Amino acid sequence: MSDITNAIKQICEEKNLSYEAVLETIESALAAAYRKDFGEKNQNIKVEFDPETAKSKVYDVKTVVEDLPEEIEEADKAVGEEKPIMETATVEAEVPAGEVVPEEEVRKFNPKTELQIKDAKLIKKTAKVGDVIKTKLSVPAEYGRMAAQTAKQVIIQKLREAERDMIFSEFKNKEHEVVAGLVQRREGRVVLVDLDKAVGVLPAEEQIMNERYRPGDRIKVYVKQVGVTPRGPEIILSRTSDEILKKVFYLEIPEISNGLVEIKAVAREAGNRSKVAVDARGENVDPIGSCVGQRGARIQTIISELGGEKIDIIEYDEDTAKFIAKALAPAKVLSVELNESEKRAVAKVAEDQLSLAIGREGQNVRLAARLTGWKLDIVGEKAEKPKVEEEVKAKEAESAEAETAAEKKEE
Repeated sequence: MSDITNAIKQICEEKNLSYEAVLETIESALAAAYRKDFGEKNQNIKVEFDPETAKSKVYDVKTVVEDLPEEIEEADKAVGEEKPIMETATVEAEVPAGEVVPEEEVRKFNPKTELQIKDAKLIKKTAKVGDVIKTKLSVPAEYGRMAAQTAKQVIIQKLREAERDMIFSEFKNKEHEVVAGLVQRREGRVVLVDLDKAVGVLPAEEQIMNERYRPGDRIKVYVKQVGVTPRGPEIILSRTSDEILKKVFYLEIPEISNGLVEIKAVAREAGNRSKVAVDARGENVDPIGSCVGQRGARIQTIISELGGEKIDIIEYDEDTAKFIAKALAPAKVLSVELNESEKRAVAKVAEDQLSLAIGREGQNVRLAARLTGWKLDIVGEKAEKPKVEEEVKAKEAESAEAETAAEKKEE
């Protein structure tokens, strides 16, 4: 095995590229170098490189096409060969009045890549339309030395492009997925995350408030968007997306990943609090218990993954009123009145539960509204006094009245 073959295989391993792709890149670079220093006009240079011998074979490659009409060929010669690709021509003929004569495009001919069949038969008698004619070109002795630098530069450029394309393709397939990464460094308000084969960008607006990102910290991030810039692929990450919460649940809870429990809805205020509605898809499955885990082990793992974010697990219910009542937990709801046309609901709670239902700065009712998809109004209602207490007070009142009447009689 030659040194060049070893070098190509090493590049393939380091950059995770295919051997054929690197060899094709080298041949393309060598063709560019030959074209620059030794090529002639209208030559379609192709190079076949043998890495074992480090020798190159150079060809002028053309495809056989039909002959051009003589008048067009003569006109082309008269103009010179500055415009190898023919323009359109209009065919004139006598046609009935009222009919439109369509413009017929003359076949386009490119002498750099095409060869008329009459010229092809001079090279190969059995040539036919569609054949590829490869004419071997001489390789000057100085080609190797003069082309080396040009080839090297083009090879480096092509390899970078191939690496960028592979990174883009790989992460484009991971778009809208959760991946693990290492915090690399901070540039202003932006955090750079090492994703092994590429570096992702975690913008300030996608970061969880009050979460600290220290170099070397391993975090899970949501691949929000993958694009291409002049500097290469740009991978935008997020820690605030609702999707990252779903993905973390999927990764940490087996019942969700195997389909026994389904996440029906998610409402999240990243870094602070979230509500997740879950529904059992299998028999004898406790959806809330599955998510919480034994002694809260599973939910605690998820909370730590999300920087201490509080998570309420809500059991989904097909009955909208019941689902809204559950979504307002930990507050206890007395009743729910639905307005289907406006998709608005009024939830009645005891007065001492009013602040709990609304939550700090309206967070609980806001998350419940997002979780259910309904506009929610919370109304406080005075709790009815227990009947026993009312009866005791009534008897006490009657006794007091009887005593008053007896005193009046004695007087």
